Amino acid sequence: VQLQASGGGLAQPGGSLRLSCAASGRTFGTLHMAWFRQAPGKEREFVLFINGVVGSSYLSDSVKGRFTISRDNAKNTVYLQMNSLKPEDSAVYYCAATTFYTDSTYSHSSTYDYWGQGTQVTVSS
Repeated sequence: VQLQASGGGLAQPGGSLRLSCAASGRTFGTLHMAWFRQAPGKEREFVLFINGVVGSSYLSDSVKGRFTISRDNAKNTVYLQMNSLKPEDSAVYYCAATTFYTDSTYSHSSTYDYWGQGTQVTVSS
């Protein structure tokens, strides 16, 4: 499985960005997808998750009400819509994929077998 993330860049506080992650190499509907982020000097942090079959999603408390995740199985792509951005959202964002997870593991980076290359998001005025 290959994952290609795109859409990062510079945004002002309160602004929006949309990240995309295109997958190839496996039937997309069998992949459960997530976004993680990592700021300089910090550990990689779970952001959002979306189930490949039923489309159910989970998100971290830090982005509730601001970020949403969606997927287009026809385009083999998952999206991360980020609204009301804050400076603390600045990080490298990674998309990840797995074929198996449980309710207790979807937020763990070790659950994911496949990772994209990361895309930088900077929120600054």
